[in-house]
This record gives sequence, C-alpha cells and structure tokens, in this order.
Amino acid sequence: MLHDRSVELGRLIGQSDEYKAVRRANDALGADKDAVVLLQRMEELRRKASDMMDGGEQPTPEMEAELEQLLGQIQVNPLYQRMIVAQENFDKIMMQVNQWILEGIKKGATSGIITLG
Repeated sequence: MLHDRSVELGRLIGQSDEYKAVRRANDALGADKDAVVLLQRMEELRRKASDMMDGGEQPTPEMEAELEQLLGQIQVNPLYQRMIVAQENFDKIMMQVNQWILEGIKKGATSGIITLG
C-alpha cells in the first residue's frame, strides 16, 4: 500500500506545474553552451578547492577570484535566473508536501483505527 501511494504521489508531483517548470528551465540552461561551460568550470574549481581543504590546504586567492568572477557571470544569465526561480518554487512545493506527510504521520500515529486501503 505504501509503495503504491508513494508512486502515485511521485506521479502527481511529476505532473505539477512547478516540476514541469524546473524541467523546462533546466533543459533550456543545458542547451546554453556558454552557461554549461561556466557551470562546469565552477564545479571543477569547487571540487579542487574541496580536495585541497580535505588535504589541509586552503584554496588559492586566484581560485577564489576566478570562482567569484564565474559566479558573477552565471548569475546574470537569464536562463540561470529562470532555473533558480523554478527550483525555488519547486522546493517550496516539496516543503509543503513534506509538511502534509508529517501531518498525516502524526494523525496516523494517534489513530486507533487500522485501515487496509
């Protein structure tokens, strides 16, 4: 029963306007080759900085400056902005869904009635 209801919830979320907006925005951003290059370079720098910190080193000022410059470039990209807004809207919906699930859990935990369907 939980599996079936979870699959149904996932299907409904996948059909929501918010999820569709995230998919469209992500697809559009992925089609922007310049944005993809910027995001890949940012990720590469983040990984390198993380590896350095794991090894007890600090990222170089040059790395930090490049990352800041790349961040400034990507933040003005309208497709990136659209993706961020769409993701934030989807996150809000998911927080609400989680709240509703929590309410259901609380009600179910206090209910003495056992249901099979």
